[in-house]
Amino acid sequence: MINVVLADDHVLVRDGIKALLEDQTNISVVDEASNGKEALEVVAKNNPHVLIVDIRMPEMNGIEVVAEIKKHHKNVKTLVLSMHDSEEYVMKSIEAGADGYLLKGASKKEFLKAVNNVAAGRKYFTGDVSSIIMNNFVNGNVIKEEVTEPEKKELPTKLTKREKQILTLVLELKNNKDIAEELQISKRTAEVHRFNLMKKLEVKNLMELTKKAKEYQLV
Repeated sequence: MINVVLADDHVLVRDGIKALLEDQTNISVVDEASNGKEALEVVAKNNPHVLIVDIRMPEMNGIEVVAEIKKHHKNVKTLVLSMHDSEEYVMKSIEAGADGYLLKGASKKEFLKAVNNVAAGRKYFTGDVSSIIMNNFVNGNVIKEEVTEPEKKELPTKLTKREKQILTLVLELKNNKDIAEELQISKRTAEVHRFNLMKKLEVKNLMELTKKAKEYQLV
């Protein structure tokens, strides 16, 4: 069972999301919040698997809430749900540590996919948002802390040709199934290559992988 907390200052929005989620047998909405500060209190009280949070709220905005959650409740996954697809909102959410970013106009199928992916520890960014992330990666703006250009370093262990292909596809935010189809290999083989890649680069998630790829100028 995936326990979810909803944070949105519009009651109708929360009611709609709650009805959608609780129609699923594996998801339960354990509490709600109408502003940022209340969201932090509710998360501390319930320790949910996922916090679904709007960006524009009273008291504290959603981005500030995500940042606080990542500091004090690292086990809680955060899915930003917003009507805004602006580059500023997207990148600030990612820099704060959001595990996913979904637009309020998303379909029911995509919304449930996003919740399940984030709850399982995977990142989920809707299509248009993925494009913004990649554009910022190409321009060297993915992670706020990267103010200066790092020196090129040599990897302790060189990547194989296949691992380099996997790296490129992962940075395009493709999942193991998509990678398997594109490279015409089994999903299990794609998973093994991805695991080996992450192990060699000593990273645990997409953001760390993106930073390391830039650091070693791998793409």
